[in-house]
Amino acid sequence: MSEEVNPLVAMLPVLLTEAKRRRLALAIIFASIALVALVVGVNWPRRYDASVTILAQKSNIITPLMEGAASTTGTTNRAGIAKAVVFSRKVMNQILVTGGWMASKPSPVEQDKLIQEIKSRTVVTIARDNLITISYHDSDPRRAYDVTREFGQLFISESLASKKQESRDAFDFINSQVEAYRKKLTDAEDKLKDYRNTNADARPGSETDTNASITQLRNQIETARMDLMEKRSQAASLNAQLSGESEVSTVQTSAGIYESQLADLQSQLDKLRLTYTDDYPDVVRVRHQIEDLRQQLAKADKQQKASRAIGNGGTNTNTIQFNPLYQQMKGQLATLRADIAATSARLSASQSMLQSELERSKRIANSEAVTSELTRDYTVNRDVYQDLLKRRENARVSMNLDAEQGGMSFEVQNPAVMPLTPSGLRFMHFGIAGILAGVAIPFGLLFGIARFDPRVRSVEQLESSTGLLVLASVPYYPTPSDRRREQRQNLAMLLIVLLVVAAYLILFWLKLKGRA
Repeated sequence: MSEEVNPLVAMLPVLLTEAKRRRLALAIIFASIALVALVVGVNWPRRYDASVTILAQKSNIITPLMEGAASTTGTTNRAGIAKAVVFSRKVMNQILVTGGWMASKPSPVEQDKLIQEIKSRTVVTIARDNLITISYHDSDPRRAYDVTREFGQLFISESLASKKQESRDAFDFINSQVEAYRKKLTDAEDKLKDYRNTNADARPGSETDTNASITQLRNQIETARMDLMEKRSQAASLNAQLSGESEVSTVQTSAGIYESQLADLQSQLDKLRLTYTDDYPDVVRVRHQIEDLRQQLAKADKQQKASRAIGNGGTNTNTIQFNPLYQQMKGQLATLRADIAATSARLSASQSMLQSELERSKRIANSEAVTSELTRDYTVNRDVYQDLLKRRENARVSMNLDAEQGGMSFEVQNPAVMPLTPSGLRFMHFGIAGILAGVAIPFGLLFGIARFDPRVRSVEQLESSTGLLVLASVPYYPTPSDRRREQRQNLAMLLIVLLVVAAYLILFWLKLKGRA
């Protein structure tokens, strides 16, 4: 039946016996562990946590108003580089001053060590890309509060200053590019102007003017050719007609001519008298002409009679009268020949001008490639320059916007507060842990002794190890000296426990009063 008993239950009498025998040692171990835990708890560095939460606003009321005219720096990127801003050397130097570490005037090496310690106690977390939480813990609650608050203020100021500097750098860069492209544009314009001044055929509209001139000259040449052919045909026709006409129509004497003219004038006078009186100027004029002709006719008769008297040795008074049609056709032929000469000259001049324009067209075509390249460079530089001008003005507005802190804003969502109670392990935790460990460790040692010590301490253990039945056992009876020794041990154990309890109570009371 004894083999069916639970080993732990079977060991309880042994544990009680051993505890009674070693009660003073157990009390000493308990007191040592409890007091050590108490001392550790008193000297354990306190940890005070403080944190500040900053909201990096993604947009504000001015953003839609300035859309297209200014570009604001994205706060998401600012939140992404929060750690770089917080842990920058400039910020950390200011934190050393705020936390009082610079009062002792540490060396540069010691400053680096302090900065590394501050960084190890500082945690920067980012939530939803716009909530930045800066947490810091220290053994001094006041310093934890001051450092955390300074972290928040420095982060906001450094972020805004960095954004201002970024806008300024962007404006300076674009402005430098504007100046560079202004110089490029001026150079391209001067090159194009110089080339056009030195090459008259490279001026704008030269190709159009040349093409129009070539077309006009070709039309003139075609017209002159047709006109020349027509006039040559007319001249050939007149030559053919002249070959069939006689140059002289009649041969008359002077008297006969005067008589013929007199008959014509008499006929005119008769016609005028039918309409006008004898005093009309035209009638008077014709009458005077008739009188003059009669005088000349009489004079011619006298000369003829005189020439007959002296024989044929006188002056021949016969008059040759040319054919008027022949003379008219000859005049027309002369006019046609003059027109033919003029048309030929005009045709030759037009052909020469056409050849000149064709050669000019070739020169224009050769210079067109150079002009196109210069014009292309000028156009590209002009477009880029105009675009950069717009971007520079946008950058100027953005820079002014950042200078007024209108492009973005940081708001302290949860400000840092003074930590009133430490976080982490406190004195109470060490006290409770010391008592529990002071109880658990001695009984653990006692269980190990009872479990692994080979000596026989109970009837059950003897029967279990030998397999024999124990018929009887002799109990232990203490002597009077044993009783006195047990009383002294009990008193010592009680004093030890009371000492531990008193130490705990005193230290807890001091903690409550803030004196320890």
